[in-house]
Amino acid sequence: MSHAYDVITQQMLTHLEAGTAPWRQPWRSPGVPKNLFTQRPYRGMNVWLLVSRPYASPFWLTYRQADSIGGWVRKGEKGTTVLFWRFAEEETEDGTRPVSRSHRRAPLLRTYTVFNVEQCELPASLRATLALQPPATPEPLLQCERIIREMPHPPRIVHEARTAFYAPQQDLVNLPPRVLFPEPAEFFATAYHELVHATGHSKRLARPGVMDLAPFASHAYSLEELTAELGAAYLCGYCGIAPLTLENSVAYIASWLERLYQDKTLFWQAARQAQRAVDFILGTTNTVQDETAA
Repeated sequence: MSHAYDVITQQMLTHLEAGTAPWRQPWRSPGVPKNLFTQRPYRGMNVWLLVSRPYASPFWLTYRQADSIGGWVRKGEKGTTVLFWRFAEEETEDGTRPVSRSHRRAPLLRTYTVFNVEQCELPASLRATLALQPPATPEPLLQCERIIREMPHPPRIVHEARTAFYAPQQDLVNLPPRVLFPEPAEFFATAYHELVHATGHSKRLARPGVMDLAPFASHAYSLEELTAELGAAYLCGYCGIAPLTLENSVAYIASWLERLYQDKTLFWQAARQAQRAVDFILGTTNTVQDETAA
């Protein structure tokens, strides 16, 4: 299991040390990475791993899956390592099968190698599935506003102090007035960071880093801050404003490089928590376990 964390974390650190974001491509175009074989989206850490690769298509599959549909991976192509977090009852290659909460046993972590369809030769019958259909998306800033407006069970949002923060005791998010931000996108990126923190409240997702008021620089504090920034980056990508906020996001995440080197599980844990937070904010929480596509 430790080897899996080392492999995944090193991929992230390589990007951060180079000053680039592992999630530099927007989520809505061409779409969230998904397994071609099952059509299920990847989740958690796997999202960050796959969007960092230089391919336009959102579709991925394993070598075995390509072979099973009469295709093959081109010679010399390098795959991308993804994590598969599962429980003892069942196993699948793409890391997307739901697991019943009532039958949990000791979890296992495995890595798999997947290839983008652009690295493969696949049957002509799949052309319709593989054709990129850009989704009809609303104007980005309107989408940003809608996400805040429609968040289920939101905290109270005020614009009183000139600093941004989430106060768990009052379940309150303070944001400086929008006119104080150089660009609207920076206002929304800040808002999303604080709203992700708010999902950790005891009446929402009950994350220890929020409920226990973790001290600065502690593991719980670091984990919560990374969770908030990854969740904010995801939401900015979802709305189509990620290119305007990536520089600040990369700089913030890079400030935690030393902690990431010390704890090989930190980025994985933060990505998993960020996925759950984003699901909550978007109102898409479902019964599929985060772990199945960690």
